[in-house]
Amino acid sequence: MSRLANKPIAAGKTDVKVAGGVLTVKGTKGTLTRRIHPSVSITVEPTGVSIIPKDHSRLAKALTGTFASHVKNMVQGVETPYVEKLILEGVGYKMEIKGKEVVLTVGFSHTVPLAIPEDVTATVEKNIIRLESANKESVGQFASNIRRIKPPEPYLGKGIRYENEVIRRKQGKKAV
Repeated sequence: MSRLANKPIAAGKTDVKVAGGVLTVKGTKGTLTRRIHPSVSITVEPTGVSIIPKDHSRLAKALTGTFASHVKNMVQGVETPYVEKLILEGVGYKMEIKGKEVVLTVGFSHTVPLAIPEDVTATVEKNIIRLESANKESVGQFASNIRRIKPPEPYLGKGIRYENEVIRRKQGKKAV
């Protein structure tokens, strides 16, 4: 069994409820819900949230750690939202927000629009896009989708990269 699931997860100021196979976490920054797998039992106690496998199968033991991480991320996200920053580097490259989508101009013959998920708020200032949400999964997935359009290339470093990402640069051709 997972070490994460051995101790109860402290809920702090959040309101955690389990009803009808659905886990609901409500905090100051939002509300998150997640369906609970039938192999896992989640109980809310005064000391915190406990995750227990319903049987001794390998799947149930694996899912206890997974759901412990999900609960921990949900509790943390509704108190302080998760933030991802992406930096766009390249001459003539730009990004802007039009309505409910991010429009990227990154050297293709056309612009690339990406729909912003409902629970993510995006702001653009110069060549930096800031994504913020209480849901860690949706922020990370949307940031990954944006980066996938034009990943940084190793020779000039042009493309979209995470704020703290280090690009390993290659040496160009040498003159003889």
